[in-house]
Amino acid sequence: MLTKSWQTPKDLLILMSVAMTIAFATWMALLNNFVIEKAAFTGAEIGMLQSIREIPGFLAFTAVFVLLILKEQTFAYLSLALLGVGIALTGYLPSVLGLYFTTFIMSVGFHYFETVKQSLTLQWFSVEETPVLLGKLIAASSIASLVAYSFLWVAQDHFGLSYKAIYLVSGGACLILTAFMWLAFPRFEAKTAQRKHLLLRKRYWLYYALTFMGGARRQIFTVFAGFLMVEKFGYSVSDIAALYIINHLFNWAFAARIGDLVGRIGERRALTFEYCGLFCVFTAYAFVDDATWAAGLYVADHLFFSLAIAIKTYFQKIADPADIASTAGVAFTINHIAAVVIPVLFGLVWLVSPMAVFLMGSGMALISLVLARNIPPLPSAGNEVLVGKVPYLAATPN
Repeated sequence: MLTKSWQTPKDLLILMSVAMTIAFATWMALLNNFVIEKAAFTGAEIGMLQSIREIPGFLAFTAVFVLLILKEQTFAYLSLALLGVGIALTGYLPSVLGLYFTTFIMSVGFHYFETVKQSLTLQWFSVEETPVLLGKLIAASSIASLVAYSFLWVAQDHFGLSYKAIYLVSGGACLILTAFMWLAFPRFEAKTAQRKHLLLRKRYWLYYALTFMGGARRQIFTVFAGFLMVEKFGYSVSDIAALYIINHLFNWAFAARIGDLVGRIGERRALTFEYCGLFCVFTAYAFVDDATWAAGLYVADHLFFSLAIAIKTYFQKIADPADIASTAGVAFTINHIAAVVIPVLFGLVWLVSPMAVFLMGSGMALISLVLARNIPPLPSAGNEVLVGKVPYLAATPN
């Protein structure tokens, strides 16, 4: 089959990222206003919803069993379609139970897609190409987010579109783009045949630990930073959309450079910088009383999180290439162990003291910093950590 110049793995991953982002960014931007206005959510309900959203991430290890039946590329398309359906239905079920249901459906698609996308990226591209590509994928997602948030701002401020209509448009756009990719792109083969069973390797322990802490720490940003803007500072949908536009303008401008930076300075230095920055940001969140300063912290927070691509490139350098697909699912499950629990528990803490939630986030950043300093300057198979090495034995092929 003859292919055109744009029918490449890189362009497919970019388009997949765009489709996912258009749908998910809309869901995230509307969420806090939608649940407060239409379903009278408090911190307890939003914490429960976010925990439900993370359950499919906790079950991401099951992706390896799906791969016994489906090719990874096909699995990615089906996951994107499920994401689009869940988001398109969200506006039609504006109740506590309805939102829990549509969130779960949407989240199954989202987490399976993210698992498979990470696996395909690490399989299709070399160690030298991956940091820059991951930066480009973040930049592409930021451009898609800008489109989504601009649409939200215009739709709400100038056309008065309902939540139902906006969710339907964004979910439908994801479905249309997925259908296009299914029909337009060839099926790409991985360079190395993947093991299709669950595995945990002792020598990957630092990668697992960094992934676990990333999942715990991310909840502070994903769940409570945006909720703070609406509950404490009274941000409207258009205010949130404007904040997200500014946020993603910065990401679009710097994301590709961040990927290049990780490639040049290495994972150890990149993650050290990220966790020091996140410690400062979370501590500032705990005491901020000005809406403008809070918005600035939100943007800084997101930029620091972009450096987390270094965890993925660290794993690519130390991994047996045949382990990537299976480990991607296991890593997503590890990432979501804390993520399933933290939103509910921290949602209850939020009712007593929002400050305490962000200070606990500062503590998580410090733990992550200690772990990051254990990455060798030049990680590789057999040189995974500075302290706590496990003898490297070459894996036996299936």
